[in-house]
Order: sequence, then C-alpha cells, then structure tokens
Amino acid sequence: MVLVHNEGDHVRPILERLMESVSLPHEVLVVYDDERDITLPLLQRLAEEHPVLKLVHNQIRRGPAGAIAAGFEAARSPVVVVTMSDGCDDASQIDVLTRLVERGVVVACASRFMRGGQRVGGPLFKGVLSRFAGVSLYWLGRVGTHDATNSFKAYSRSFVSAVQIESSEGFEVGIELVAKARRHRLPVAEIPTIWLDRTFGASNFRLANWLRYYLRWYLHAFGPRQRSETTTKEGS
Repeated sequence: MVLVHNEGDHVRPILERLMESVSLPHEVLVVYDDERDITLPLLQRLAEEHPVLKLVHNQIRRGPAGAIAAGFEAARSPVVVVTMSDGCDDASQIDVLTRLVERGVVVACASRFMRGGQRVGGPLFKGVLSRFAGVSLYWLGRVGTHDATNSFKAYSRSFVSAVQIESSEGFEVGIELVAKARRHRLPVAEIPTIWLDRTFGASNFRLANWLRYYLRWYLHAFGPRQRSETTTKEGS
C-alpha cells in the first residue's frame, strides 16, 4: 500500500523501484484522496503498464489515517505493507517484513532507531521526538520495536481487521496498531532500516496538528492486557 498526495511525476521512479524490489507475489495499492490529485493521470498510465498496480480512491475520510484504512479495506493479501510515496523507505525490505508476518508476528516494523538502523536528514525536532517515543516505548512499554512511529510496517490483515483502525487524522496508525498488539500481547518484530529524507516536494506531515493523536496511542500502549478473540486467533 502506497499513499500519494499531489506527488506528480516524481512518484514514477519510486513506484517502479518498489515493483522491481518485491519478489513475492503482490499487488501495489496506490491510495489517493482526491480525484483532482495531480498524480492521478500518471497513476492511470502506470496502472495500464503494470497490472499489479491498482488505484484506490479513499472515501473513508481525507488524510493519511483514512487513506490507510481505505487501503486495508481494498487489500486482499493476508499481509499488508504500508509505505510512503516519497522514496524515504527502503522498498527492498518489503519481502523481509512480509516474511516475518507470514511466520507469525502481527506487526513487522522497519526500525530507524535499533542497532543498524539510521535516520538521514529531515527536521531535527521531529527526529528527536520520534526517537524518544520509539525508544521509550521499547524499553518501558515493551512494544517489541524501537520505532513505533515509523509508518513503514507490515501487518497481518486479520489482526487489523480484528482490532480495527480508530485513528482519524495523521500517520498515528502505525503507533496505534503497535500499541494494540502490545495490549493484546501479540508478537511484534523489527528489522533495522535506513530512512532517507525525501529529495523532492514538501512533506505532508503535520506534527503540531497530530501530536495529541500520537500521545493518545503512546499512552494506550501502557494499559492493561486486553483479552479478546484476536489474542486467541493470533497467539500470544
């Protein structure tokens, strides 16, 4: 699943690199909010060239959280990987993340803040805040990853279907689902990744607007264990 928002022609090499990098059977769901998005003409041409590429119009609610929920609704694979269209994520790791979910974890995270990982570029304050949130959740919340805030993750679709996505605004879905996995005592794994700041366009990340939503799910991870059908199905 790839989220786009007025990326224009810059997204072509990123999507082509993604399709070249993934060796497992797959489909590429490209989710957009607005039919006036300037990326759409290019996406329609690419979809004609590459049958694995499928366009998904987000009609749940505008913004990243709604787009991710729309992508999960449209997905048919048992494993769903969320990545961005800005080229920051390492598409060559999608296979590895997918295999981890196939082996039994409910969330497989690409971690910038574990040993071997790195965050290159980007706003300093945002990086410091992400690192603090991720590392503190790892050591104090025992969530299974040093980088809960990174959006680049693979998920068990059955797990997401069971716990549901409640996020409504930004990219806090990643931390929400990690926190829910922790509360249900379901396994989360991570691999180191090198994140490179985007080389074109402006980021759609709105830290000031979304911080309180991140805080909600950060605190959620510290709550008591939740027992449900999810725990029984996935194991603990």
